[in-house]
Amino acid sequence: MVQNMFRTGFLVRATHTLLTWVITLILFLHNTDLRKCEEQGELLLPVLFFLLVVLSVLLYFAVSLMDPGFVLTDTVKGVLGSDEEMESMIDQSTSPRLRRCGYCLLQQPMRAKHCQTCKRCVRRFDHHCPWIENCVGERNHRWFVVYLVVQLLTLLWAFHIALSGISTSLTWELWFRVNGFLLVALGVAGVFSVVVVVLLGCHLYLVSINCTTWEFMSRHRISYLKNCGDEENPFDRGVFCNLRDFFCICRTVMWEQMYHKKSPSPV
Repeated sequence: MVQNMFRTGFLVRATHTLLTWVITLILFLHNTDLRKCEEQGELLLPVLFFLLVVLSVLLYFAVSLMDPGFVLTDTVKGVLGSDEEMESMIDQSTSPRLRRCGYCLLQQPMRAKHCQTCKRCVRRFDHHCPWIENCVGERNHRWFVVYLVVQLLTLLWAFHIALSGISTSLTWELWFRVNGFLLVALGVAGVFSVVVVVLLGCHLYLVSINCTTWEFMSRHRISYLKNCGDEENPFDRGVFCNLRDFFCICRTVMWEQMYHKKSPSPV
């Protein structure tokens, strides 16, 4: 039973939710700017902060429970209609053959990878995130980035609120006793803010060049990239187009076609 709870991510999601609301409760109960606004009858800032926390939690569960783009069948009929159509649109002489997964035995579309944790192949696999207990792939990657943005805003605001509640005392012992919970909230918000800033910066950079974390880290082992130049990315269409496609296109992309268009002609 314990193994099943870990496997389904119940404990991770429960820990995230509990930690979020404990920190929020600390900020509302102590003598912070939120508490002062409540006492003065100015409810706009407390309500906005509460709604931002709710939004961050909802996005967390959406990304955590969303299908990241699991490969369900051997073909891409949902995109082109049949194997024959797919093969006729791809020049097999310049495009690496689609490989068959050694674990689930499905034919992987280009940029897909088998996740050892989820035990499924994921389209445009980026990475498996232990904090959301789910893969980040073609279907939920944009929402993962949106979640990081909202989470960062929430954490920075929480850090500012916790800082506003720190009060002075006559002795260090009394100061720690009075501000203990706020110091914990300050530490949690500060540490997670740094982590989210790093994650968000990395993902925005990779999105801007149309590259995934897996491709960036394992380029030398990936069949369709290892023969490309060090600076060459067959999926890069320029920063503007990459960002537009990432955030605006909500359909399965056939990366084999883009790879063929950008690949050099064989000599």
